[in-house]
Amino acid sequence: MSLSSSPLATGDLLLLVDSKDRRYLLTLQQGKEFHSHAGFISHDSLIGMDGGFHIKSSGGMEYLAIRPTMADVVLKMPRSAQIIYPKDLGHLLIAADIGPQQKVLESGVGSGALSIALLRAGANVIGYELREDFAQRAIKNVTGFFGQNITEKYSVRIGNAYEGFDESGFDRMVLDLPEPWRVIDHVKSVLNTGGILASYTPSITQVSKLRGYLNSDKFVMVETTEILRRTWHVEGQAVRPDHRMVAHTGFITSARFIG
Repeated sequence: MSLSSSPLATGDLLLLVDSKDRRYLLTLQQGKEFHSHAGFISHDSLIGMDGGFHIKSSGGMEYLAIRPTMADVVLKMPRSAQIIYPKDLGHLLIAADIGPQQKVLESGVGSGALSIALLRAGANVIGYELREDFAQRAIKNVTGFFGQNITEKYSVRIGNAYEGFDESGFDRMVLDLPEPWRVIDHVKSVLNTGGILASYTPSITQVSKLRGYLNSDKFVMVETTEILRRTWHVEGQAVRPDHRMVAHTGFITSARFIG
């Protein structure tokens, strides 16, 4: 998916936004309809339009129709597990220094949010997921975002990361696991020297235990970060922080492997 200026086509993702900023993510299909309390909108009336216009439902509700950003898709796509929020995805890409053509091992693919961010940065990703249903959901979300051709750069293996990995020669390892320290013993057999390990964990007690395992001469430049996001209300002379903010969601720990 891209923020293309070409007309909307069957299979494209589209975001509908109502007057109260409620957002609805659609995959356009001929003959389908979007339904809400304010009537319906035919997908056929959207296909062929440019991605940025207003349209009314059969009940008179006006919506902004616009191509979604990656953040829109991550927040609205079907989930099998709790997603990593966009504010954390951005820092994960920086902390792991993700770039084009890198070979990245991702473990704990969940609903595919992190996979989408890694692939969007140009990486080649092999994911490990313990649960078949999570793996299939992630693959569906990833291919729904990029199209089927992305499978040339993305695959998911069903397996237990705590027991090791079948592949090697990775430039980066990105973990979203309850017990990431159980993977550390496998790092030397799969991650290239000078590569980066990054881990996302909700709890500081998880971070503490992980840092204990990273406290060796095999890892350097170890850092743990928490990202807090606060938006502002700006309307004329009324300028203040919004009453609500996205505060703690998780901790990001990164380290260079020199073992």
